[in-house]
Amino acid sequence: MGKVEFIALMALLMALNALAIDIMLPGLQEIGASLGVENENHRQYVISAYLIGFACAQLLYGPISDRFGRRAPMFVGLGIYIVSSLLAVMVPNFAMLLALRFIQGIGSAAMRVITISIVRDIFGGRAMAEVMSLIMMVFMVVPVLAPGIGQTVMIFGDWHLIFIFMGVMAATVGSWMYVRLPETLAPEDVRPFTARSVVDGFRIVLTNRVALCYTLASTFIFGALFGFINSAQQIYVGIYKLGVWFPVAFAGVAAFMAFSSFINARLVGRFGMRPLSHGALLGFLGVNALWLLLTLAWTDHQLPFPLFIVLFALAMFQFGWIGSNFNSLAMEPLGHVAGTASSVLGFMGTAGGAVIGAAIGQAFNGTAVPLVAGFFTLSVIGLVFVLVAERGRLFQTHNKPV
Repeated sequence: MGKVEFIALMALLMALNALAIDIMLPGLQEIGASLGVENENHRQYVISAYLIGFACAQLLYGPISDRFGRRAPMFVGLGIYIVSSLLAVMVPNFAMLLALRFIQGIGSAAMRVITISIVRDIFGGRAMAEVMSLIMMVFMVVPVLAPGIGQTVMIFGDWHLIFIFMGVMAATVGSWMYVRLPETLAPEDVRPFTARSVVDGFRIVLTNRVALCYTLASTFIFGALFGFINSAQQIYVGIYKLGVWFPVAFAGVAAFMAFSSFINARLVGRFGMRPLSHGALLGFLGVNALWLLLTLAWTDHQLPFPLFIVLFALAMFQFGWIGSNFNSLAMEPLGHVAGTASSVLGFMGTAGGAVIGAAIGQAFNGTAVPLVAGFFTLSVIGLVFVLVAERGRLFQTHNKPV
């Protein structure tokens, strides 16, 4: 498999997770009406239930993939994702839908953990950061397209068709992997699947200062993104009355993030992960501070939509330089336990981010203040963890090209 095909396949495997989140957004209102969910904030549980399952299952896939290889556990996860998607078409009530979304998240966790493990099996250092940036660039096309796809699908039917679409997409990508991707786990890196081995692997990950602190920084930054995803429909449709233009606004910001990831992939080999991501984190913090000050000062705390979307897009442009680089920096010292490392770090990032994002979403009060305040606060916390990881010194270039 060539590099271009490899990046495309890895990106689509990871994108199945983004698809399961973002394609649902246009359908939340219809799902709530269909299944008798009266409280608008409770409709967000369709996202939260998925993220909780997604987070918890990551702890299992890593050690399993370090013992049995990358392919077999990946296909198990794809099977769970497909079956739960198709069963969701027949749910009689909201509670059953949430249960299946939780199970779908369990399946999707394989795509997150094992995909990153596969990349780490093959690449390291700046090379991994470059490949991950390109994967993230393709991956970010999904948030650009997913809300529009969801809205288009519902032209031909109701929200049930969205789940059928997800199942078909997972089956297609899984078939591609089955035919084209061989096993990537080196025989010498196989670890026994015992309680002692798993605990030892977790100890290696959690006692590495750089890996742990960059993961915690990512957790809080991703918490801001999850907070927006939870609130997006209420902000774009409820506050700004975009209606059918909601997917367009959502896609515009996601496209900015994809473009940012592309630029990062072009620059990271030359300048290194730390200078780029540290600069982006400071930029993220600065934009969020300005965004919060303007929001609090504006009449009724409601910025005009053009100003809101410009500030949001600028913040998320910085996010595109943070995500892939922080992930690579966390994984870099842990190549010998890549599966377990991806599992633990993924669990922490997703579970923590989901909880933080849910808290921001549930704080929605008819204005964007909870979201913007959350963005600013979380960026400050993220900076603190990066400073701990780097012993107070930013912009160091430790890594040599690989």
